[in-house]
Amino acid sequence: MSQRENAAEWALAQVVAVRDDPTARLAVLVRTYRGPTGRAPRHLPYRRAAMSFMRWQADRGVLDPLDASPPGSPWWRAVNERLLRDGCEAVARSGGLPGAASSPTIGLWMSFIANPTAASWYRAHNASIVAAYLEHSDLAEQESRPERFFLNVVLVRVLYAHALAGQPRLALGRFARLGRILGDPRLGMAGAFLSLRRVLPDRYPLAGNLDAYLADENSLGRMLDYGVIAPRARELYEWSARELGQPALSELFRDGIPRYAWGDPDPRLWNPTRVPLRVRGLRLAVSGR
Repeated sequence: MSQRENAAEWALAQVVAVRDDPTARLAVLVRTYRGPTGRAPRHLPYRRAAMSFMRWQADRGVLDPLDASPPGSPWWRAVNERLLRDGCEAVARSGGLPGAASSPTIGLWMSFIANPTAASWYRAHNASIVAAYLEHSDLAEQESRPERFFLNVVLVRVLYAHALAGQPRLALGRFARLGRILGDPRLGMAGAFLSLRRVLPDRYPLAGNLDAYLADENSLGRMLDYGVIAPRARELYEWSARELGQPALSELFRDGIPRYAWGDPDPRLWNPTRVPLRVRGLRLAVSGR
């Protein structure tokens, strides 16, 4: 990095250079956790959850070039680029490059760099993800109906992982003491929440019928989504909007349904009328506050 460069411009150049290479994108992500000198032992453990989230994207093919066969996803590529760009800009600024921050999310990344904790990591990481969701809703509208459904599932899961660490009583009710362990981004469980391998189909694009994909959903994922997250989704969105400084996020959940790029008024996909007994039992177990 040259001291004559602008931090935001330098960050954008790093992302543009790897735009069509998913493996190189992963390498850029790792470098952001090594800091401007290549050594940041307090920050490096937090790459674990971030890498789980991004490896899952790369494995699905959503980060592949747009001229590949099949092509990658314009929406997923744009969301991933926002996360990489914010991380690169924060590293550049911590290394002394000048210039105004490109967005308010950079301040959250600088807070994480100054004081790396689970709470500061989630605020920075999820604020970048949510900002990208809001910024690229037009690209989301171009995705297939099954993919748009799962974009909402991904968002709910990302917000819930944060709540495990930041608001465990909201996330787990009477089992709140487990939240900070399950949600710690340095540990394996947080990566499991963010990788979503057990929830979404493993290849992109999704061209089949949504009902068929839901029928194939892993039972553990169904128990978590319907048994634990769904009953507290409204509160989860509102808390996350405040915590991340993204008030528009709360508008993505209306009338009991996640609404990101989703105009289907049928609530049965999100609130099935027939809930398995084990799911009802799990919902009851975590209902106490």
